[in-house]
Amino acid sequence: MSGVRNYAIVTASYWSFTLTDGALRMLVLLHFYSLGYTPFMLAFLFLLYETAGIFANLGGGWLAARFGIPRMLMTGLSLQIAGLAMLSALNPEWSASLSVAWVVAAQGIAGVAKDLTKTASKSAIKATSEGGSGQLFRWVAWFTGSKNAMKGVGFFVGGLLLQTVGFRGALWCMGGLLLAVLASVAFSLPRTLGKAKASRSFREFFAKSRSINLMAAARVFLFGSRDVWFVVGLPVFLYSQGWHYMEVAGFLASWTIGYGLVQAIAPSVIRRSGDGLSREVPEARLWGAILTAIPLVLALLLSFGPRTHLDLIVVAGLCVFGFAFAVISSLHSYLILAYAGSEKAAEDVGFYYAANAAGRLAGILLSGILTQAGGLAAGLWGSAIMLALCLTITFLLPAAATARQAAASSV
Repeated sequence: MSGVRNYAIVTASYWSFTLTDGALRMLVLLHFYSLGYTPFMLAFLFLLYETAGIFANLGGGWLAARFGIPRMLMTGLSLQIAGLAMLSALNPEWSASLSVAWVVAAQGIAGVAKDLTKTASKSAIKATSEGGSGQLFRWVAWFTGSKNAMKGVGFFVGGLLLQTVGFRGALWCMGGLLLAVLASVAFSLPRTLGKAKASRSFREFFAKSRSINLMAAARVFLFGSRDVWFVVGLPVFLYSQGWHYMEVAGFLASWTIGYGLVQAIAPSVIRRSGDGLSREVPEARLWGAILTAIPLVLALLLSFGPRTHLDLIVVAGLCVFGFAFAVISSLHSYLILAYAGSEKAAEDVGFYYAANAAGRLAGILLSGILTQAGGLAAGLWGSAIMLALCLTITFLLPAAATARQAAASSV
């Protein structure tokens, strides 16, 4: 039962963190949009956030293996509190350039915090799972889905706090919540959880198995395919269709919550196998093909279809995209743990989510560039291309467990 207890503590801690992460994103978007920043400038505020995440994931996995998961979880929470405090010190009398630099730096700290916390939390699932591949998939799906639903709730919370207590008051409220969570983690988790013999050199660290490397490459294109239209293209498009900002924020929040709920039920949608791979990998290919077709159809409709009710067509299509994306995202999150070795699971997870951060960074950059060049349709064409590359990579994945993976999944 200790594994269930530790899993529950880590999940609750990450929920709290994710709530503040989603609220912070909405706070920054709403506050700086009200100050006259363009959508492209708003995307720029998050570039360091995503860039920092690449290195935080790589380093976080190694540090978690060396010092234990609880210490990395506490480090991530502490950094998020520091980032919130830094943002609260923002002075409205500063120049625009100084304000942007200050916010970008604070967002960089928040990016490190998020990915240290995520790597530690997801590594804890592997360390606490005691019921084989079936339990592992259920725990990963629930953890990932509930986390993303909580992020969507955070969007609403951010808007509510901004309206009721203001920008600085909202940051202080979230910092107080995280201080309480930090104290709880410090006194409730065993310090040795997830601790293992870490890699001793960069060569050893990057010498992952072929399966891990393929999953990481697929993750770059999978998450790039979402952010290439989600970050800039979709908000700008909905603005152009006459939507108010809060309507746009509400749709983004609802989409994220729904996406998280579907992730949580993904194990009931996916065909399962006893070895954890022989059916799951073909399912990843099937859902990858379905997902690839959706932005392709939407891009064709925007480019050559009717000129009326475009916003309704896009919203309906992206809801379908969200369902398929949630299923395959949850499945990929399970597969990385299924392929990961039990001894250095934290390093494998960190390496994988560094690729996740790289994909988001590429998606954000391309979202601004493609939206500027051809609107939302260009972003959807880019999404379809990225998903086709992701699908191609999944056909290279092994669908049978190695002896090491079979032994790890039976623990």
